[in-house]
Amino acid sequence: MSYSGSGDTGGHAWRSDDGVPPHAFDPLSQPELFRGLLTRRVFAFLIDLVVLSVPVILGYLFIALFGLITLGLGWALFWLAWPATVIWAVVYYGTSIGGPHSATMGMRVMDLELRTWYGAPGYFVLGATHAVLFWVSISFLTPLVLLVGLFNSRRRLLHDIILGTVVINSSVRPQVTPAARSY
Repeated sequence: MSYSGSGDTGGHAWRSDDGVPPHAFDPLSQPELFRGLLTRRVFAFLIDLVVLSVPVILGYLFIALFGLITLGLGWALFWLAWPATVIWAVVYYGTSIGGPHSATMGMRVMDLELRTWYGAPGYFVLGATHAVLFWVSISFLTPLVLLVGLFNSRRRLLHDIILGTVVINSSVRPQVTPAARSY
């Protein structure tokens, strides 16, 4: 189905046949990719929460001890702790999802992997945006945002749908040839 418009695009301005790749992961033909996914995601999130919390707690302890040693002057660094925590979380998710496994440490423990809807691996900006959108949506919509995953066959959450990502069970992942990355 092509639109033949007048213009310098050769009559192929609007295409839906060859211009867009199909969904790489079909829940009807590959149900094992989505089996138990929401439970695994919850446990992966809890593992990631621990991984994120340990350096933050150590940072707070360092600032507290540094403040004692400097007779209270070091406690002025506490104003840096909150922005540093946010930056740490964004960098953690961005580098983890943008890494070779397309998964955070919690996702790797639970055999999960984040992919785009057409099968390409994650990249830094996608991982960072995925984390920010998750935290914003969970802040405003409370845990009710997790209910979205119960009503779609790919078990995608609200931020997955917005970003066009799919989380799959990587232990049974078929060999999908992902689209080439463009750097």
